[in-house]
Amino acid sequence: MQSDVKQVWYACYGSNLRKERFMCYIAGGTPAGALVNFRGCADRTPPVESGPVKIPYELYFAKRSPTWNGGGICFLRPGKDEEAETLGRRYLINTGQFIDLVRQELKIEDKIVVDFEQLKERGYYNCFSKGRYGMLLYLGEVKGLPVITFTSETYLENEINKPDETYLSTIIKGLKETYDLNTMELKEYLQDKTGVLAEISEDELIELIVSKS
Repeated sequence: MQSDVKQVWYACYGSNLRKERFMCYIAGGTPAGALVNFRGCADRTPPVESGPVKIPYELYFAKRSPTWNGGGICFLRPGKDEEAETLGRRYLINTGQFIDLVRQELKIEDKIVVDFEQLKERGYYNCFSKGRYGMLLYLGEVKGLPVITFTSETYLENEINKPDETYLSTIIKGLKETYDLNTMELKEYLQDKTGVLAEISEDELIELIVSKS
């Protein structure tokens, strides 16, 4: 990967799986069921392309998000795990949009710089705020372009939190958009995730999948 890379695949695994929600980061707006309005990117061009991506990191829910009624939001546990398979979605956007996306996630007003070459060499890049989505992860390439996601640089084991119903239903809708999964497959995928396990019963999860998606 060259330092003058112009486009990247942004790989998401949470509410951005649903394109309608992701477009609030690009074009601005308030996601359905959320409480925060996003300013959008300087360049509001929709993603050129999108598609599924499997992420070899463990998914969990943590923190209290003001956007999603104080519920937990998705993170990837640091440390690659070949036995883990988090279902993601990749969007092809330009690097300016990706940087604006990171700034919105981190609530940073100042300009930030991403060294994409260092990101590829190390497999990660961490120079932003701690405790949220400050660590970028390099996931390889698709069609010759880097696939990048982000998470917290530490495992937030003391901040594990059950996701709000509206947030979880947005993820479910995004998974349905991206993958051909039925109700039981969605239930099996979500039920063992930290933050859902022991917090939401199988019956409750099935009811949410059926009624809210």
